[in-house]
Amino acid sequence: MCRSRNPMLARPRHRMTPGAALRDARRPLAVAVCGLSVLLLSCGPQFARPDGPPSQSRPAEPSAPARHADAAVAPAYGLPLAVPEEVGMDSGLLARVDSIVEAHLIAGAAPGAALAVGRYGRLVRLQGYGTLDRRQGYPPVTDSTIYDLASVTKAVGTTTALMMLHDDGFISLDDRVADHLADWRGTPAKESVTVRHLLMHNSGLAAYGPLYETLEGREQYRRRIAAMSLEFEPGSQTLYSDYGVILLGLIIEQVSGQTLDVFLRDRLFGPLGMRDSGFNPHDWANGSALSVDGNGTRDLPEPGDLLTRIAPTEVDTAFRRRHLRGEVHDENAFALGGVAGHAGLFSSARDLAVFAQLMLNRGVYDGRRYINAATIDMFTRRQGEASSRALGWDTPAATTSAGRYFGATSFGHTGFTGTSIWIDPEKRLFVVLLTNRVNPTRDNQRHIPLRRDVADAVQQAITDLPVVPRS
Repeated sequence: MCRSRNPMLARPRHRMTPGAALRDARRPLAVAVCGLSVLLLSCGPQFARPDGPPSQSRPAEPSAPARHADAAVAPAYGLPLAVPEEVGMDSGLLARVDSIVEAHLIAGAAPGAALAVGRYGRLVRLQGYGTLDRRQGYPPVTDSTIYDLASVTKAVGTTTALMMLHDDGFISLDDRVADHLADWRGTPAKESVTVRHLLMHNSGLAAYGPLYETLEGREQYRRRIAAMSLEFEPGSQTLYSDYGVILLGLIIEQVSGQTLDVFLRDRLFGPLGMRDSGFNPHDWANGSALSVDGNGTRDLPEPGDLLTRIAPTEVDTAFRRRHLRGEVHDENAFALGGVAGHAGLFSSARDLAVFAQLMLNRGVYDGRRYINAATIDMFTRRQGEASSRALGWDTPAATTSAGRYFGATSFGHTGFTGTSIWIDPEKRLFVVLLTNRVNPTRDNQRHIPLRRDVADAVQQAITDLPVVPRS
């Protein structure tokens, strides 16, 4: 295993650096234009072949007063739509999800929410509820509303990048942090900390601190975190740490020779056609947005239109002193320039449905392999009985945002702003729920039962497999 900090000097299994390999491998992505009514349901490219039970009928889907269709048509890219019965689910039972979301929004969980539910490679829910803000004049939420994902960045962004670099041979889970970051030194215990420790949140690093009050930029953060003493022996206990994942983001950049946002744009979001996904969305119209085809053609809204699709987060009265919209909510990620391993990624429900299906397909999407199946299995498997942590992902615990029915092999992650993603490989199911519950204040905790109730209702709508509470 090469431990060089310069990827050009390494001898990985592949002969090219990650960036060069992508540039040679990138191929145009087809963007289908759908002009048919949503009732046809077959609109959109058939990226994932359904492997669920055949359907003998196409009953109409239930309607709900606060549901919002994006331009009243099926998505022009991404997963195909299905009637629930076509994928082993009950339409009537699934309709409870709409009522649950609407009731929680009325109770103050968030101004609005976006939901994507998929099974066997097809979508049975892709829609918005409520509005982007409770104030008058804000548009309704749709499946293309862009949310600040907060810590979901750790799983969808940073962990995926590490999986790819692991497959490329540039990073080993047992690499020491000191092998990649020269500033990381101190006691023997500290110098024993590995990439695996950072992914499992058992490195001994503290959880969090307001470094943004005195620091700015990558160099300052790297030096300060590298100089920190450990709070416990590596591997002896679990403490969820933003600092550890900030370091993982810096390691990715050191190894790949690209900033984290560019790496993910080129290796993941661009090839998958996830055109609502990236860091610093205000910059997307200024040339830093992802490409959606191999010729560099950009299919992006005008800046004004983009802003109308971004859900505002908190009214920041302590640091930036403004209502945040289109800039990362997390203060440390903001001080890092909006691109960080622990937070900063923005995305939509329709984009995250594509990502979730990639994970369910064990690394393959639209006939192309992005991640080795064995790597996905390793990273998403609970690593021991001491905690619920997988590698960069979480798994269901006794009390979890995944509710009672996501199985033991399920994996997911949540974000402080009110976002979550849960994936159940046994039932071939995913649930993406995005909210801006921190709008206008982070003191709002009503999103917690919303997540659990939605997860339970989706699982209870399954008819072709037993659905029993997780032991």
